[in-house]
Amino acid sequence: MIGRLRGIVAEIGEEEALIDVAGVGYVVRCGARTLARLPAIGEDATLSIESQWGEQTGMTLYGFLSRDDRACFVALRTIQGVGPKAALSVLDVLPPGELASAVAREDKAAVARANGVGPKLAQRIVTELKGKPLGDLTAAGFTPSALAPAAEPAKPSRTGEAVAALMGLGVAEPAARRAVEHASGRLGEDADEAVLIKAALQELAR
Repeated sequence: MIGRLRGIVAEIGEEEALIDVAGVGYVVRCGARTLARLPAIGEDATLSIESQWGEQTGMTLYGFLSRDDRACFVALRTIQGVGPKAALSVLDVLPPGELASAVAREDKAAVARANGVGPKLAQRIVTELKGKPLGDLTAAGFTPSALAPAAEPAKPSRTGEAVAALMGLGVAEPAARRAVEHASGRLGEDADEAVLIKAALQELAR
């Protein structure tokens, strides 16, 4: 069972990344927040991995920039109706510390902001995380407080920061990444981040 990967970022797609480890490429499924904060292509990255096996899909690797993200993903997957995609979506809008805080406040509206998570499922997540797995999350480094210190993520690339900024404005991750890539190609690698974001917004407006 694979628990961690350390290698070179070879490709970044809309839902997955390809990590080259000593010449072997591992396809790793990631949430949009993780993909946006990965180091640039060609740079080193270390991902905490959750390996899951399905009869139809075989082995699937899910990657995270911290062990806290991985532990939270595992806890979410224990809840009925929460598949891998929904679990990743929850972590996209609520990093571990914020999710623990939302659970403590019974804030199902915050959880329901995740794509594919309706009010009923959000209520189930809040109820079951508060009632059962939250002790495991605390042991893994989570606390039910918005002031809980988050694990320090890998330093994001300039384009990753720009993508994250656009996502914060409500732009879907695939569209944000395409706009940033086009803008970066026009402006060059030395463009200031603020200029890159402005150019990406202009790309979206076309």
